[in-house]
Amino acid sequence: MKIHEKYIKYCIEIAKNGLGTTRPNPMVGCVIVHNDTIIGEGFTSPYGGPHAEVNAINSVKHKGLLKEATLYVTLEPCSHYGKTPPCSDLIVEKKIPNVVIGCVDDHSVVAGKGIEKLKKWGCQVTVGVLEEACKNHHKRFFNFHNKKRPYIILKWAQTRDGFIAPEVKNERKPVWITNTFSRQLTHKWRTEEQAILVGTQTVVKDNPSLTARDWKGLNPTRIVIDQNNGLAQTNKVFNNDAETIRITSENADFSKPLADQIATILFKKNINSVIIEGGAKTLQTFIDENLWDEARVFIGNSRFQTGVKAPVFSGHCISETKIKDDILKVYSND
Repeated sequence: MKIHEKYIKYCIEIAKNGLGTTRPNPMVGCVIVHNDTIIGEGFTSPYGGPHAEVNAINSVKHKGLLKEATLYVTLEPCSHYGKTPPCSDLIVEKKIPNVVIGCVDDHSVVAGKGIEKLKKWGCQVTVGVLEEACKNHHKRFFNFHNKKRPYIILKWAQTRDGFIAPEVKNERKPVWITNTFSRQLTHKWRTEEQAILVGTQTVVKDNPSLTARDWKGLNPTRIVIDQNNGLAQTNKVFNNDAETIRITSENADFSKPLADQIATILFKKNINSVIIEGGAKTLQTFIDENLWDEARVFIGNSRFQTGVKAPVFSGHCISETKIKDDILKVYSND
């Protein structure tokens, strides 16, 4: 089993190459091994392209070795036609005798059918290797299909004394609490998630563009809460750099809990992950409705004395990292 874990772990690592491009498909990793030597590897192509198993099989130079090889993959091979043909059919066609799977795909269109097809052909199938690690890797995909909402990440920066914004601002732009390295990291995150959401006051006070200017990658879809549809089109968030969706009284009832309605709207738009970037009221809305999966909190080195207080929440801190003089704490919602 240890040798299986070694290759599944490698599958998870190469799968991360698809982060931010495969959405709403899962970012799967696959390696093909012959006599303890990797002869092929691949990860999921950008949405609409070949899946990880196809890319791995195509990368094998000597196809005859496939009949004596083991295919390792983070997620159960698909068994249905979507944008591409079923991966399980290709594995059977190439007569690959052994398949090791990290975790079962419990999405209703697969849900064991890929494994069943492989076993029916006569393939030796091993399931559940590094299962929890694979499930965590595919958390956006599983969350979307099981909870019928996006994977929700809360993100903010606060001062040492617990404020996210000063009391008074002289200019209509963000007041930076963190250093340039932390800010670059947030732009990297924007390329990894499908959408980014802010409230009305963040647009009014900061005029953000919400793009990934400091990191190469796709810009997220921008979600803006604008109850009365009154935000001017001249705001940067409405430029042509990315799609923008408004949450208004036309598509949401603001007299009822709002976070749940937003999550449903995004699910219907096939958005499987979203970063909530502010402001304090919007973040607290998602916290109060217990609609979040992960919180990423930067603590800068400055103090404001007074101002807008950081959101109040409880969660399990899973990591703490120093970024020069900043501290990044990541929490999970248990």
